[in-house]
Amino acid sequence: MPLLRVLDFMEGYTVSARKYRPATFDTVVGQAHISNTLKNAIASNHLGHSFLFCGPRGVGKTTCARILAKTINCTNRTTDSEACGECHSCKTFATNQSLNVFELDAASNNSVDDIRRLVDQVRIPPQGGNFKTYIIDEVHMLSASAFNAFLKTLEEPPPYAIFILATTEKHKILPTIISRCQVFDFRRIMVSDIVVQLKKICKSEGVDAEDEALFLIGEKADGAMRDALSIFDRIVSFAGKTIKYQSVIENLSILDYDYYFKVVDKFKENDLSSVLLLFNEILEKGFDAHDFLNGLASHFRDLLVSKDDATLKLMDVTESTQTRYKQQALGTSTSFILSAMNIINQFDISYKASKNHRLHVELALIKLCHLNNAIQLVADPDALKKKAS
Repeated sequence: MPLLRVLDFMEGYTVSARKYRPATFDTVVGQAHISNTLKNAIASNHLGHSFLFCGPRGVGKTTCARILAKTINCTNRTTDSEACGECHSCKTFATNQSLNVFELDAASNNSVDDIRRLVDQVRIPPQGGNFKTYIIDEVHMLSASAFNAFLKTLEEPPPYAIFILATTEKHKILPTIISRCQVFDFRRIMVSDIVVQLKKICKSEGVDAEDEALFLIGEKADGAMRDALSIFDRIVSFAGKTIKYQSVIENLSILDYDYYFKVVDKFKENDLSSVLLLFNEILEKGFDAHDFLNGLASHFRDLLVSKDDATLKLMDVTESTQTRYKQQALGTSTSFILSAMNIINQFDISYKASKNHRLHVELALIKLCHLNNAIQLVADPDALKKKAS
């Protein structure tokens, strides 16, 4: 393929994180408490002059900052205090040509001189709008002297200037900066919310995806919508327009739930040989022994949660997987689950100190295989004598 054709092909592709980036407050995923507060502030004309958006990566901090910057200069806002998307201000914003929105990456522009240049810009009134918005991303990267140079402007800015500071590490921000801002704490996005958004994208892109596969992507994203979309793009590149659970665990190198269900069943049967063979199979597939141990602990935790319908909502899995957990939990005593979690926790703590990691985990599995006998012995000290006789 000629180079020009390759470049044309690449220019025609936009990653999902950019293609489906929210353009209004209502389309922001998992941050309704912040979206509603900002919309109410705009509607009542009680908008502050400085904001601090805090939270984990990929949860919508910069996105909300851009939406706020666009909305306050919109000349034809909706009754719900959303930007119209059609006026001159909205169109120039959409094409990155707005003269009233400035973004600064503090990770690479963190000196006093960078902040002084920004302060000089603040003195210039807005062009064709009511406000000038300054979005400073990764603001915790500013040097102490840069923070101090920014203090006065942040405390007493011109009436048309609005500052939005975004950070993943709030504890690194000077208290004098925090005290001058309205602080908004962004939450990690729930797996269920991520799955709902992924389903919408699948429908738009013509992708057929299994629910279990999307839940797995949501879990792997660890509360970050941007990470979920990056993983989604990667899976689509790998599996095409049909995404199955098996293709996701293969591509992301995740241990299948099925192994944990099998291992627990063998524990209850005291079938040590089968447990050791399953563990060997897991290692041969390239999975880490410590990760398996932690995954087993999480599995027992989910079994405990499955004991009561009221706590099922604490599990971010599909209904079919919930049903499977409930079935196994019904046949597993609470004392067995609690004792197993305690054993795994002890071996997890001492894992790093062990010189033979495989043997260390195998010892844990041996103990778990004989756990039922130990529990019966505690419940009935004469059980062994009766069995012998």
